[in-house]
Amino acid sequence: MGVWLLKPGELTLKGGNRSNFEKILRANINTMLRATVTGARLRMGSGRFYISLEIPEHEMEQYEARAAALEEVLSHVMGISGWAKTQSCEKNPQTVTAACVNEARMLFERGVRSFKAEARRTDKSFPLTSYEICCAAGDAVTRAFPSLLVRIKNPQAVIRVEIREKAYVYSLSQKGWGGLPVGSAGRGLLLLSGGIDSPVAGCLMAGRGMHVDAVYFHTPPYTSDRALEKTIHLAGLVGRYAMGVRLWTVNFTGAQRRIKERAPPEWSTVLLRMAMMAAASVIARKSHIKCLVTGESLSQVASQTIENISCTESRARLPVLRPLIGMDKEQITLLAKKFGTYETSILPYADCCVLFSPEHPVLRGAVKEAALRYEALELDPLIEEALSRAAVQKCGYYE
Repeated sequence: MGVWLLKPGELTLKGGNRSNFEKILRANINTMLRATVTGARLRMGSGRFYISLEIPEHEMEQYEARAAALEEVLSHVMGISGWAKTQSCEKNPQTVTAACVNEARMLFERGVRSFKAEARRTDKSFPLTSYEICCAAGDAVTRAFPSLLVRIKNPQAVIRVEIREKAYVYSLSQKGWGGLPVGSAGRGLLLLSGGIDSPVAGCLMAGRGMHVDAVYFHTPPYTSDRALEKTIHLAGLVGRYAMGVRLWTVNFTGAQRRIKERAPPEWSTVLLRMAMMAAASVIARKSHIKCLVTGESLSQVASQTIENISCTESRARLPVLRPLIGMDKEQITLLAKKFGTYETSILPYADCCVLFSPEHPVLRGAVKEAALRYEALELDPLIEEALSRAAVQKCGYYE
């Protein structure tokens, strides 16, 4: 039935701290499997993680569905560079070459007509060297399938053999997200909107090992319940990568109205974002969160020029991380599609920043002027009241 072999990502470079990262990754995978796949068992050995499905005989008709659920879990794991379903067999040359022929049969039936073999031998007691394993595999496969040609450069498929505590043979490997396991780099608070950018920023920070929580600023009746539902769904999608997201929903209508009534229209977006930074900082400090995370991309919109970013950040009391800062919209959109957030992000329910965007916004605000205009609004009591009524919910947890 096969064993899934998982290759750790960046944590392999962590030297003496590697075991701590491996412990976190193992705990994350176990949490995800327990919540999703009945009968999945995880173990670790010689630099790899292995997952097997232990299914009673009377439940074997469920194997394919559980295997698909397992692979869906693996597609959300941060900290693995790749994975593959393998044939696991005993460590002797005849068994290994037979497994290579079985793998080649599957490839041939899928229309593959050229291949090469690669081998990695961590158990040096195995009687064949890595090169000899490749030669034996190539000979056995071409004898069994004469029209399946060995091609060292640009083959259609690669049959891989790993000799560890057992032998593992596979060819259809999947690329993982790499990075570090969630929980190895502290906690951040994502300013989450209903757009394309901020969910991608949250997923990327999860890939750097960060637990990601989120805050959404809701402004009824100007923003609809559908906009709120959309953002809750996005938080859940991010949570599938980030091991769950706590989402604060803050009613910001009072602050929004104050800005609209008292501030020059061209300053409204910058001042609103300053207020959001101030409110998010309060939530983060009270929740022992170490930084803020935004989906800002330099000069993508008027509020994201370097001058306006400086204005908005001036109200933050914590470091502000911007993983998208050097990306363009096309790059961000491609990531959104890979993470699976894009289709939800483009639903036509606008957030408050979009609805109240001025026709001619200030492009290069000065921090001192922004501070004077912000203080004149006397927003602190409105922010304090909004935070006192904020709702908190769990999204995307594996439970």
